[in-house]
Amino acid sequence: MDERIHEHADVLVNWSARVSEGDNVVVSVDEGAHDLAVAVAEALGDVGANMSVQYGSGEVGRAYTKAHDGEFDESTHELALYEETDVVLRLGGGRNTSADADVPATKRQAAAQASQGVREALMDTDWVSTVHPTRSLAQQAGMAYEEYQDFVYDAVLRDWEALADEMAKMKTVLDEGNEVRLVKQDTDITMSIEGRTAVNSAASVAYDSHNLPSGEVFTAPYDVEGEVFFDVPMTFRGTRVQNVHLTFEDGEVVDYNADAGEDVLGEILDTDEGARRLGELGIGMNRGIDRFTDSILFDEKMGDTVHMAVGRAYDANLPEGESGNDSAVHVDMITDVSEDSRMEVDGEVVQRNGTFRWEDGFEE
Repeated sequence: MDERIHEHADVLVNWSARVSEGDNVVVSVDEGAHDLAVAVAEALGDVGANMSVQYGSGEVGRAYTKAHDGEFDESTHELALYEETDVVLRLGGGRNTSADADVPATKRQAAAQASQGVREALMDTDWVSTVHPTRSLAQQAGMAYEEYQDFVYDAVLRDWEALADEMAKMKTVLDEGNEVRLVKQDTDITMSIEGRTAVNSAASVAYDSHNLPSGEVFTAPYDVEGEVFFDVPMTFRGTRVQNVHLTFEDGEVVDYNADAGEDVLGEILDTDEGARRLGELGIGMNRGIDRFTDSILFDEKMGDTVHMAVGRAYDANLPEGESGNDSAVHVDMITDVSEDSRMEVDGEVVQRNGTFRWEDGFEE
């Protein structure tokens, strides 16, 4: 086995999830992630955790959802599992990135709504998602398999403490700010962040961060006004979505279009009332990710990018006792800010053309 797989498992268990002896851990293993699952199981055994393994598969999920009559009940047995779970480790790496592309939209929406309670219980654990490099993901990224492996491990096996110190500067700016404005081609959007807490997403639950790799600072905006253009293509529900325009009034999407995948975009926005509001504003700061690969886990963390998610807001961004935007979906979309762009916080430019004001080369 490639030694980097063991290093990946070590970072996941010990840095990211901070698993302790006696923790109840659910490991959700996608069909292509077997080798990483073996390494993770060994790392969990070394710690002395209690492990339960679930098998995840896009094709299995497709078969069930497509055959169902669409009247989904809440999975109370699955809910009970997560209510007794301390840590969830999700190991992605499927064989087909478009496995559920032909599942009717109405069934996907109904399944998402029925599983919301399970999803909330999972989110209450110390969950971490990562991905094992597979040939299907390499193909989706347009890369040779060995090239893609190098890409993944360059993004995952980082000096996370050093990156956390760097990202803390952006967290401070957002925590002390009241309003963010982003301006670029076909984009002029403002959003309130007053009273919100930004997350320094340094790939560890100790930082309220739940992705490996990570490398972003994110918060939960509200009172959104203006328009935004997302020019980084992504695949949602097995469909390519490209060049998305959203227009916001009074915090809600009132108009949308896309050059490709507009039907899927509409399906997402029509999931529920909260799906037309923003749940997240994120700033990518992981410069170890140097290209787009059509994987949100990597692309949204890339330096020179900003992403926004329609749907659910994360509790980590909210004051205690306050509810943020609620939805059965959380779908990220990315815009490239490497050229002809600026981000302002309370009228002061904090990033221009992808360069932060504390970095060499920043232009006032």
